[in-house]
Amino acid sequence: MTERVYPSTKPNGTTAAAPPIPNPPPTKTHLYNPTRQPYRPTPTRQKHHHRRFSCRRFFCITCFWSILLLIGILLLASIAAAAFYVLYHPHPPTFSVTSLKISTFNLTTTPSDDTTLTTKLNLTLSVKNPNKNIIYFYDPISISVRSNSLTLSNGTFTNFTSSPGSVFPIRTTMALSSPILDTDAVNSLKSDLKRKNGLPMNIVVDTMVGVKMEKLKMKKVGIRVKCEGIHGLVPMGKIVIPVVAKTSKAKCEVDLRIKIWKLTF
Repeated sequence: MTERVYPSTKPNGTTAAAPPIPNPPPTKTHLYNPTRQPYRPTPTRQKHHHRRFSCRRFFCITCFWSILLLIGILLLASIAAAAFYVLYHPHPPTFSVTSLKISTFNLTTTPSDDTTLTTKLNLTLSVKNPNKNIIYFYDPISISVRSNSLTLSNGTFTNFTSSPGSVFPIRTTMALSSPILDTDAVNSLKSDLKRKNGLPMNIVVDTMVGVKMEKLKMKKVGIRVKCEGIHGLVPMGKIVIPVVAKTSKAKCEVDLRIKIWKLTF
């Protein structure tokens, strides 16, 4: 049997050509450009967070150790204070009013209605040191006797030492020749002089005191002593016999006067 040959569908009798193969894309050549800046990667935000975390951690650690050190110092100071109290049992000095005598108390009014006050007082205070192993050193003392806010007399006393368990007497003569008093002060003073209990008076003492315990000597600090509850029946005019004020109910309080820069507490 013979094979049948089929002719091509093309009119010219040629076979169909294969589709063209596309050319590959041209490769990019990297040319060196000396003016071009080198590539630098931009910093990421994670590094900033890492720095912040490190600074915050350092700050927290510093605060922790500072607080811990402060607590340790306070603890050591408390232990030292407790040991000091157990060994010495320190007590502040005590003041009391022994006597107050009024020798002169004169209100003088001039024809021009100007009033002045002239006084002379004899004061005795007792300073007791209740400690057994502590010595007090006192600087010169300034003393004033007042009635409300009006100063009646001023005085001073020399420096002295108060040994353990001793009672030291302070005897001083105080005087005042005041300038012209204002009208309110004169009226208030005259009204107080007419009271049944007598003229209310208080004593104010200012000084510096140092402390010595065996070989340890501390820096001096300021103290202020205020004694209240004193009354005196003062006659107007010239006084022939000194008037003794009532001091049986007088009470004295000792306050520290701590000075920081120009402020006093």
